Amino acid sequence: MDALSYKTVSANKATVNKEWVLIDAEGQTLGRMSSIVAKFLRGKYKPSFTPHVDCGDNVVIINAAKVQLSGNKWTEKSYIRHTGYPGGQRSLTARELYDKDPTRVVEAAVKGMLPKNKLGSAIFRNLKVYAGAEHDQEAQKPRAINLNEIK
Repeated sequence: MDALSYKTVSANKATVNKEWVLIDAEGQTLGRMSSIVAKFLRGKYKPSFTPHVDCGDNVVIINAAKVQLSGNKWTEKSYIRHTGYPGGQRSLTARELYDKDPTRVVEAAVKGMLPKNKLGSAIFRNLKVYAGAEHDQEAQKPRAINLNEIK
């Protein structure tokens, strides 16, 4: 047997093959879509996945304003933040956050599914979310992904 056939290949920043992926959020459930997006950002669909390296794809989400939430989540789901001052806890419902900026609902869902460290912050920067069908990444020629075909 050849000794090189047993060698484990670990990806690094120089050997990573990053692509651009386009996902249409129209009619998609927020959580199910976000988990798939997080896997693409992380690179878990690639055979060269390495946990400590940003080896995922760049993801563009369009039609974020047409995403769906099941049940009573529009009124009962709350997004909590803190101003940094005593008594500074603020909260918004999903409907209030959506009315301010529809893209923030999708961004918060995806960010919650990424690692909570420097790598997670770097991976989150590879996500671009747009409320409408128009996006600024036409030059990168993103590959369209049908979420209904992915398990």
